[in-house]
Amino acid sequence: MKYLSVLLSILAVTAVHASRPDIYADPARAPADLAVGLKAAAAGHKRVILDFGGNWCGDCRVLDLYFHDPVNSALLEANFVLILVNIGEYDRNLDLAARYGIPLKKGVPALAVLSERGELLYSQKSGEFEAMRHMSSSSVTDFLTHWKADSSK
Repeated sequence: MKYLSVLLSILAVTAVHASRPDIYADPARAPADLAVGLKAAAAGHKRVILDFGGNWCGDCRVLDLYFHDPVNSALLEANFVLILVNIGEYDRNLDLAARYGIPLKKGVPALAVLSERGELLYSQKSGEFEAMRHMSSSSVTDFLTHWKADSSK
């Protein structure tokens, strides 16, 4: 019964969220967005999260919803610069996905984490968030907490 309740809640939220404007900008903007994001990360001493996905992707919309959860939003704001990379219909920004070790054939959303200097620290290789609709917001919290920079350095 709990599973059904969670599923219905996600479906209701996703339906409302799906009516919102696009999450991902025009795919042609990704290189410029990346350049701006890397500069902001360096200036703010934050890590970068590259979120590869598409506006057609329901799981990408659920991830976006979870990013806006109050706990996750605070973690993102304090520790990361989030850059959304639109992959079109798996036919755009393939070079960026390859550069950052994202195997798009495993599904989206897929995330890469970069240092404040733009060095790749981690990329999801196995479609870890591909079924985000079956995950909870706490999965994103755990990811953000794990990958935020160590403030003791």
